[in-house]
Amino acid sequence: MGKQKVETIEQFEQVLAENHRFLLIKHSLTCPISRAAFDEYETFVADHPEMETYYLFVQEARPLSNYIAETFGVKHESPQALLFENGAVVWHASHWNITYEALTKQAG
Repeated sequence: MGKQKVETIEQFEQVLAENHRFLLIKHSLTCPISRAAFDEYETFVADHPEMETYYLFVQEARPLSNYIAETFGVKHESPQALLFENGAVVWHASHWNITYEALTKQAG
């Protein structure tokens, strides 16, 4: 459990096939807003170790990031949080909306 990094479409497809419910964070390594959102995410993960969570760094995984946006019809933003259930995105948020409280309410 906890958080795991995904970088390729193949890795993501495996995550999707193996997990009924999980949280994915798209993080930009160069954006201060994204850094703040990732800090909120890390706090959430620490308090919810039972939750399956994954993250990607947009700069390192652009093909995967684009694939997720296109496949699930959710416009790409970073930072971005996406909650998946049964192979579909059931909630997403971006920028300052990615808070510990929001993650706890939606995914916790």
